[in-house]
Order: sequence, then C-alpha cells, then structure tokens
Amino acid sequence: MGTQTDHIIVGGGIMGLSAAWQLARRGERVHLIEQFDPHHARGASHGSTRNINNAYHEEFYLDLFDEAFALWRELEAGAAEPLLGLHGLVTQGDEAVVLAAHEALVGRGADVALLTPAAAAERWAGMRFAGPVLLGRQAGVGYAARALDALEAAAAGAGATIERRARVRGIDASAAGVRVKVEGADGSVRTLAAGSAIVAAGAWSGSLLDGLVDLPTLTVTEEHPAHFTPRDPAHIWPSFNHMFTPAQLDERGGNVYGMPSPGEGVKVGLHAVGHVVDPDQRTFAPTPEVRAAVREHVIEWFPGLDPDTGVEMSCTYTSTASGRFVLDRVGPLTIAAGLSGHGYKFAPAIGRVLADAATGAALPPAEFRLPAHGIGTPEASSPARP
Repeated sequence: MGTQTDHIIVGGGIMGLSAAWQLARRGERVHLIEQFDPHHARGASHGSTRNINNAYHEEFYLDLFDEAFALWRELEAGAAEPLLGLHGLVTQGDEAVVLAAHEALVGRGADVALLTPAAAAERWAGMRFAGPVLLGRQAGVGYAARALDALEAAAAGAGATIERRARVRGIDASAAGVRVKVEGADGSVRTLAAGSAIVAAGAWSGSLLDGLVDLPTLTVTEEHPAHFTPRDPAHIWPSFNHMFTPAQLDERGGNVYGMPSPGEGVKVGLHAVGHVVDPDQRTFAPTPEVRAAVREHVIEWFPGLDPDTGVEMSCTYTSTASGRFVLDRVGPLTIAAGLSGHGYKFAPAIGRVLADAATGAALPPAEFRLPAHGIGTPEASSPARP
C-alpha cells in the first residue's frame, strides 16, 4: 500500500516550501520530496537576492503581492535574519507600462511616486534614466537564500517532513488519491500514498505531469544574469526594471531587471531570453549574444558599473506563452507551474493558494487556472517582467 500521508509535495524550491509551510501550520501531514541538496544551483530558487517588485497593473497580481508581503513579514518575524530589504524599486522605459502601474498602485493606496529622470539620477547616480520613473517605496530586494532556510525551518517546525536527495520516478493519480514512486538517495525505490499531491517541480513539471494534466506549453530556458562591480562604493542602488516597447524588444530581446546583491555587486539580467534546455542537460554558460546584450545594457544605462566585471550565474525559467502562472487542481493533483521568472515575490501567497486547493478549501484565482477551468486570456497580461 505504501506510506500514507495527507499531502505529498514534489519540489523543494520556493513554491514547494511555501506550500509545505502553509499546509503544516494547518495541522496537515506533509511529506515534501526534493531531488537535490539545499541551495543547489540546478533550478530557479537559488542565489542571494530577488526583486520584491510591485510594478504591476493587474489587480489579481497586486492582490497576490499584498498578501505575499504580509506573509513575508510574518515569516521574517520568526527568521534568524531579515528576508526583505525595502530600499525601493524603480521602473522606467515604456511610458504606457510605467503609467499603468503607477495608476493601479495609486488606486490601491500604495507608497509610490513618479520621478523625473533628473530627480531619479540625483538619488541614484550610478544609473541613467529617461522618461517618467516609477518609484515603489514598499519594494526592493528579497533575500532568497535566507527565505529558503526560513521556509524550511517553519515548515519542519510545524511538522512537515522534508526529504532530500530523493527523486520522483512516477505519479499515479486516481479518485482514491495519489501514489508516488520515489527513488531514495541510496537507490532504493518505494511508494508514498496520499490523498493529494502538489507538484511544484519547476523545470521538471512538464515531464512529471505528462499524461496526467493537460498543461499549456511550458518552455524551459537557461537564464544568465550577472553581478557587476560598482565604480564608486559610495553609490546607493535601488532594485530596478527597464521595460521596453514592443518594437524595442524586437531589437533587444528582453526587458531588464536587477538589484543590489550584498557582497556580490549589482545584479543585471535580461528577462526570458535564454536558450531552451533540458534541465538535466544544461551547459550553465550563456550564449555570446546574451553576454554581449547584458554588457551593452550596462554600458548604456549604468555608468556607475564597470561593464567588464560581470560574474554570471545560471538559473532556469519555466514559462508559459502569456507569462502567467499555472495554479490549479485536477483531481487529487495541485499544480504550480510556469512561474515565468517572476513568481518569487509572490511565493508565500502562492503557498496559501496551493494549500487551499490541495485541501479543497478554495480554488486558485481564475486568471491562473488551466484553460478548461477559466484561465484569463494572454492578451490581458502585463509585458514580461521579473
């Protein structure tokens, strides 16, 4: 019959751990399975920093952001170190995108302002600005490595079992529940049984769910942001987005994002421009075109960074065509897939959404559900952004 629990979670990145925390704190029995060690570099959740970015205009994203922000603070209260650094986030570029986000945020009473390029450059001398600049003061950086540790500690402290160096080799879902075949670190194979399973496996989601769930196309790419050294250590840095118009994107390839990363420099990356990969067969190296494009952007827009000091890192994006997440329940399976490079900031709230779905308390928002269940039209989404 296999070992029985209430919920099996496949994937121990930021989403799987968030779901484990949310379920365990409700008294649910949780067994999370992760194939790698903590802080491994083969997925999408590693590294020191991520943007805490509220520059959206869609209400469903902003609702999720507000909930996630409160949950980050709750998690932080029990953590050993701060999880958020709210030094502000600036968004510039496509004026229509900047103004739409500003209008939506003002309508919600968010702490935001529109700055002129001159005023922005006076504050952040290491950057160049053009057009209106949206400043979000309740935004900045999330300390990703710390957050993984805090979530695992909180989930385990509430009773969740976290099993690492174990790989899921098959999922069988039926009206009776879920049976998951697991290969342990010693090569032994056993079966776990549960009433439900949450699959939050990032780049491995498509292969694990093949034949079980009719997913939209999930494209797995290898992305390569880089850390650059400031020329003047006295400069202060915000987190940032540079949103290009559709015509500019045809030339540049992707929008730009980044943030200061303590001890590493300033991270600068192109959003969703990487080459398609098999997550088990990665090169961990950027293409010459991506490396050159990041360097050229630094030369043009970051006079305070040395463009020849870039230290690249590698991560995966698993993206839908629209850039929207896939959050839904199909039978006993709950899915978190296609986080499209901008899910991190929402993670604690997505964990709550997944816990609600897995327990039958509530379904995810319609905008994120699978096509048969009412997912919103891709045309309604914001331009791609981290």
